[in-house]
Amino acid sequence: MHKIRRYFFSGIALILPVIITIYILAAFFRFADGLLGRYINYYLKKQFGYSIPGLGLLIFILVIFFSGFVAANFLGKRLLRLLERWFLKMPLVSKIYPHIKQFVDIVLDKEKSALKKVVLVEYPRKGVYSLGFITNEGMLEIEKKTGSGIITVLIPSVPNPYSGFFFFFKKEEVIYLDMSVEDAIKLVVSGGVLQT
Repeated sequence: MHKIRRYFFSGIALILPVIITIYILAAFFRFADGLLGRYINYYLKKQFGYSIPGLGLLIFILVIFFSGFVAANFLGKRLLRLLERWFLKMPLVSKIYPHIKQFVDIVLDKEKSALKKVVLVEYPRKGVYSLGFITNEGMLEIEKKTGSGIITVLIPSVPNPYSGFFFFFKKEEVIYLDMSVEDAIKLVVSGGVLQT
């Protein structure tokens, strides 16, 4: 009975990540293909009598590349800023869009990543250590008021490393780790199960 249970859970551990990955990819394909492909394929079917599966996904990818090209040049940046200002004036958009944009910027832009270095800090009490990410150094006003060097540390919550609590620590209270931000994120997402 013990062996049967072990085989069963080993099988789940092996197959479940594959099934979830395929499901997510299929859902993304359906979403991206349906976003534009539904209308284009409807027109093709009506006019020519056939449809092209995956056409919407292809157009979706081309739109992403074109958007990136526009955003990379000076006039495109100005145009996007104007569009963003207009977009933010829509009801409820200003409550949702800025947070999603900030999250996407943190995840995708490694060069400007808000999570700079991985550290250990004594939190929530002495003798108990928490993994943290340095998000800022040299907070002049706070340093002036406290009279010491201050570092801003985000202590992430499991399993989302981009949310949690941030604190101001004195520089001497922070222990720097020789761990990449990516490895630390994996550690947080896994709840400390994955070794780095």
